[in-house]
Amino acid sequence: MSNKNRTTLYIGVTNNLERRVLEHKAACGSKFTSKYNLFYLLYWEKIDGMQRAIGREKQLKNWHSEWKWNIIQEENPALKDLAGDWFSDDVIKEYKRSHLADSEASS
Repeated sequence: MSNKNRTTLYIGVTNNLERRVLEHKAACGSKFTSKYNLFYLLYWEKIDGMQRAIGREKQLKNWHSEWKWNIIQEENPALKDLAGDWFSDDVIKEYKRSHLADSEASS
């Protein structure tokens, strides 16, 4: 995930990419992604097995920034949001509303 200006990257692992991207786009993904407005999916990999996926996540997080940008640009040279058409603005707003309601209910 990255921000509008493509200056910051977030690397994570999930068993449900669509749901996780929706969480990020609704600013409910993580404090880091919300703080830096990391709402754009630039790259993803499908990896079989959670242990292997976590291992790959750790590997990528240890890479130099230039290496990370190189792998992203190999697959996505325009740095296009790969999930840009997955959700309407209304779906994102409704998800955020329901997430906030759930958070308040559990407080």
